[in-house]
Amino acid sequence: MKKIIILILLTIFLSVLSGCGFYNLSNFTLPDDLEFLEVVKELDSPQRIGDYMQANFTYELHKIYAPDPYILWKTKKGDCNDFSTFGVFVAHYHGYETYQINIFYIASKITHFLAVYVENDGLSFTDNQCYLNNAEDFFNSFREIVEFDCKDFRDKELKKYIVKNYENNIVEEGYK
Repeated sequence: MKKIIILILLTIFLSVLSGCGFYNLSNFTLPDDLEFLEVVKELDSPQRIGDYMQANFTYELHKIYAPDPYILWKTKKGDCNDFSTFGVFVAHYHGYETYQINIFYIASKITHFLAVYVENDGLSFTDNQCYLNNAEDFFNSFREIVEFDCKDFRDKELKKYIVKNYENNIVEEGYK
């Protein structure tokens, strides 16, 4: 019993240090809520997903837990991981190949998450609620997305990034 309590406390402590929590979509079961299902069906492109998140969700850091896409939709509040999980889930529902990138910074305990979508022979992504592609073109690699996104965090320097597919398997790791 003592080991279980220590393990729980350690898990909570590590979640607090990491900034954004992580939700594994392989555990998510589509709820039987017709309103939610209608929203998911309407958001049939990464652009629409980003526009919806920007219009309907508010940023709120969740240090201890990561809500599933349905809970985020209900509460309308989440952090970068919550938004990326929602975006990846909805795009995957519509047949898009999707990924999540977890970015780690030097001298920072906070990490950052992006949702990545394969479309038009390239990559696009949502950073929090904002949909981004590379202006006239799409991005060519995960590293290109990470470097583009890190430009917004001038006070944070890239340490490494991890890319996971929808099944939560690591498909790429990159370092500074």
